[in-house]
Amino acid sequence: MGQSHTAFRRTRGRRASGDTGTRTRTGRWITAAAGVIALTGALIASGPQAAAADTRSVAAGPRAAAAAPTAAAASLTQVTGFGTNPGNLSMYTYVPDGLPAGAPLVLALHGCTQSAQDYYAHSGWPKLADQYGFALVFPQTSGANNANSCFNWFEPGDSARGQGEALSLRQMVDKALALYGGDSRRAHITGLSAGGAMTANMLAAYPDVFAGGAIASGLPARCASSVSAAYTCMYSPPDKTPAQWGDLVRSAAPAGTGSWPRVAIWQGTADTTVVPANAGELRDQWTNVWGLGQTPARTESLGAGTSLSVYEDPSGRPAIEVYTVSGMGHGLAVDPGSGPAQCGSAGTYYLDTVCSSYHTARFWGLDGDEGTGALPAPAGLTVTRTTDTAVSLSWQAVDGAASYVVHRDGTRVGTAASASFTDSGLATGTTYRYSVAAVDAAGAVGRVSSVVAATTTGFTPTCHTASNYDHTVAGRAYQSGGNTFATGSGQAMGLWNTFTRHTLKQTAPGYYVVDDTGCPA
Repeated sequence: MGQSHTAFRRTRGRRASGDTGTRTRTGRWITAAAGVIALTGALIASGPQAAAADTRSVAAGPRAAAAAPTAAAASLTQVTGFGTNPGNLSMYTYVPDGLPAGAPLVLALHGCTQSAQDYYAHSGWPKLADQYGFALVFPQTSGANNANSCFNWFEPGDSARGQGEALSLRQMVDKALALYGGDSRRAHITGLSAGGAMTANMLAAYPDVFAGGAIASGLPARCASSVSAAYTCMYSPPDKTPAQWGDLVRSAAPAGTGSWPRVAIWQGTADTTVVPANAGELRDQWTNVWGLGQTPARTESLGAGTSLSVYEDPSGRPAIEVYTVSGMGHGLAVDPGSGPAQCGSAGTYYLDTVCSSYHTARFWGLDGDEGTGALPAPAGLTVTRTTDTAVSLSWQAVDGAASYVVHRDGTRVGTAASASFTDSGLATGTTYRYSVAAVDAAGAVGRVSSVVAATTTGFTPTCHTASNYDHTVAGRAYQSGGNTFATGSGQAMGLWNTFTRHTLKQTAPGYYVVDDTGCPA
């Protein structure tokens, strides 16, 4: 952002603390000019060493081994011994006093050259943890891992399931849930810039761990697997189709994954470090994963130049939300102040616009209005039978389900008392998309299943009016000896030219008949 940077230094190895031993990476880094990878730019804020100035260390063990941090103390607690830690990361937590059992958990990942302490001090998440009652984990990387203290989102060995930094982050989730008695079904992850890019990769690799994610000034999951590709993604992201982006997520997730995290995307329109096109590719990626289109169900204005586009799941709940902040550059949107919708403090790459953490927390339901039950998505949704006018479905029963709701093409079409349903009154030869959600005894709808497609049998006749020439170009007719004949039936249609017109009725695949009076023009 107009500031100069040191060269991208080679890091030959890194030593992990605790029981992780020494991890060596030779030839991993290259020297680069100013504006290095990293979500390069210019995240010039407190470095990792700043975290040591105001943190406390607690060894692994029961929560009682260390007093819970006081919300007003504005300090972090370092947790060690949270697993094998193959990514050589550090774990810091913030836990409000009196946190009840079963509370949610949020991991918040800093950007390049930043630290856990820096993100804690500016992002606004601690205020929301106090207000709504959830635990926070602030992971931290260092210059031993990356010359600019970036999470290695572009390294396959650090961003894939079960490896490197990604596995260390997963181990932090397990440790925090065990220490603080959290609800494993309500773990969430967010991050800024390189932390946002790593967040996208974590959501793809661990959809079974995270109920929701938020990507601030970040990039699509698995956009890059090398330094050079990372630059391309940041400044000129590949223009993949939604299905291609979605396939990258599906290939990173465990086989058979049927439910996905809810994803918030934050982007400034004046960002020159991670260009705004990345937000569009992120939207395409995650709407496709959810089986949704790219047209929002609704849009809203939040003030401060911020607009919100909402993409709803078949039950009508927001699945993907895209927040666009007009005129904002590269950074995290904050809104200093004491108001209920305000949080955070301004600083380098913490930009005074709107409180992104507040809106993200509400989107995830951390304010106590999750809008859904805790029941998981039904697995194994299958089409068992189709007729000309009906589709029959079945799925695996969900423990605790009192009933199920069934959606066709995003609209609720029925309720089932057991794990099967038949949808009738359909058009012949038509494809429909179905999903199912379990409902608990209190009437709360759980997570929505993956989508399956079903096509009814039979054929719905269609009519096509055009010139003989255009009919042949479309394959509805063919010409022979200067005359035109209907495909399939072979009916004569007259001279092959652009002046003679007929209406053809398709009565079966590849079969047309002349019907100039029975079909609408």
